[in-house]
Amino acid sequence: MTIIQLEYLLAVANCGSFSQAAELCFVTQPSLSMQIKSLEEELGVVLLDRSKKPVVPTEAGEVVLEQTRETLRAFHSIREAVQELKGETSGKLRLGVIPTIAPYLMHRFIPTFVRDYPKVELEISEMKTADIVEALKHDRIDAALVAGGTCGEGIQEHDLFNDRFYIYVSPENPLYERSNIRIEDIDLRELVILSPGNCLRDQIIELCQAKRALPSHFSFESGSLETLMRIVDCTQSVTIIPEMSVDFIPHDRRDRVKQLAKGNTSRKISVAVRRTYVKSSIIKALSETILRCCAPR
Repeated sequence: MTIIQLEYLLAVANCGSFSQAAELCFVTQPSLSMQIKSLEEELGVVLLDRSKKPVVPTEAGEVVLEQTRETLRAFHSIREAVQELKGETSGKLRLGVIPTIAPYLMHRFIPTFVRDYPKVELEISEMKTADIVEALKHDRIDAALVAGGTCGEGIQEHDLFNDRFYIYVSPENPLYERSNIRIEDIDLRELVILSPGNCLRDQIIELCQAKRALPSHFSFESGSLETLMRIVDCTQSVTIIPEMSVDFIPHDRRDRVKQLAKGNTSRKISVAVRRTYVKSSIIKALSETILRCCAPR
C-alpha cells in the first residue's frame, strides 16, 4: 500500500470518474486504474463500484476512504510542520466561499495575500454552504469563508468579524421615509429574499421570526443579492443586505439603504475547517490578511 494509491483512490471517490481523477492527478487513466486495482488485490476487497455512473465506493471502500482521508492529512502535515519550523508559509490552499461573501470580499484581500505569501497557491471556488460542508468532509477543499453558525457538527468555525444587516427599501415603500427600521416594522408580504440553499436566507427568516414559506405579493427566488436589489428598485418591496455589499450600491441609490434597529442584526464572517485539519499556517495567514484588509473599522 502506498500514498500514491491512496491519493488515486480518494481522487476517484471525489470525482466519481476514473478519467477525471486521472486528469486531476496528472497521470494516464490506465496507470491510475492499475494502482487502484493493485490496492484492492492487496486488501482483498473491491473498493469502487465501477458499474455505477458516477463511480461510487463500496461498503468496504467507504471504510478504507475514511482512514485514507485521515492518513493523507497526517502525511501532508509532515511537510507543513517542517515548513513552519523553517518559517515558511507555502503550499496549495483550496478555499470555498459562499455567494453572499465572494463578490464583496475577494478583491479586498486577495492582492495583499498573493503579495505577502507568494509561495501559496490559492484555489478559490464559490459554493453554497451545504456544498462547502460536503467538500470539507470529503477533503475537496481545505477551508471556507462562511457565515458563522451554519456549518454544523464536525466543522470548526473561527470567527473573524461581524457583518451588520441593513434594509434596502423601495422609494415606493412607506418604510423609505424612515432612517432607522425595526424588524417588526417590515411587512413580510413585501420582503424578497434569497432562494433556498443560501444561508443568508435562513438567517433572515430567523431574524424576522417568519415561517419558512414567507407570504408575499409575488413569488421570486434568486441566488443574487444584486438581483434582489434590482427587484426592490422596480417594485414596492424591501430586502435585507449585509454591510459588505453597501459599498457596491451606486451613490444615487444609497438613500434606499436604512439601518436596522439595535438587536441581533448581524452575521459573523468565519473561516470554517474540519476538526482535524492541516495547512494551519496557511489558514492562519489567510485569516490575519482578511482581518487586516476587510474587518470593519
